Amino acid sequence: MSTLSRQRLIGFAIAAVVLALDLWIKWLMVGPLQLRQVGHIELLPFFDLTWTQNFGVSLGMLQATSMEMRWALVALTSAIALVVLVWMLREKAMADIAALALVLGGALGNIRDRTLYGYVIDYADFHIGEVRPFMIFNIADAAITIGVVIILARAIFLREKPAEDRNDGDNPESGPAGDNRADTAETN
Repeated sequence: MSTLSRQRLIGFAIAAVVLALDLWIKWLMVGPLQLRQVGHIELLPFFDLTWTQNFGVSLGMLQATSMEMRWALVALTSAIALVVLVWMLREKAMADIAALALVLGGALGNIRDRTLYGYVIDYADFHIGEVRPFMIFNIADAAITIGVVIILARAIFLREKPAEDRNDGDNPESGPAGDNRADTAETN
């Protein structure tokens, strides 16, 4: 098995683990913890479990206020997940594959919720006193966010610099790459 095939399998495994963890924790919220009925469980001075039905996408945007909007969001997020999958299959760097796998696994978890319930189950309530630096979220949201941050950080800080054309420095009469002014000068 090639290194790239192994990396892709690892990517699929990461996506599967994120999806499984997301589904398991949501099952705990709905089932044994009965968070839907209880509404709120205090765990730590800075972290609670709070039942939230998210009818939108990131930061509550694009609220699905009708059945048509619900299925439009399912279609939109499914299309985005498909793009992420194709992107993951084209990547060669393991860090990029892993980051995209986090996004894919999280997206699949939230797509499942929206398909089954019409909303995404959110429950993780991080706060500092009454201040909430984040909206209430779930494991899928956290995986998506971490994956996107890794992709952005790698794009910004590890961007490859383009190789300089060797002809530019050797011949002062050269213009842009491949444009040799001495050969194209007009003769009268």
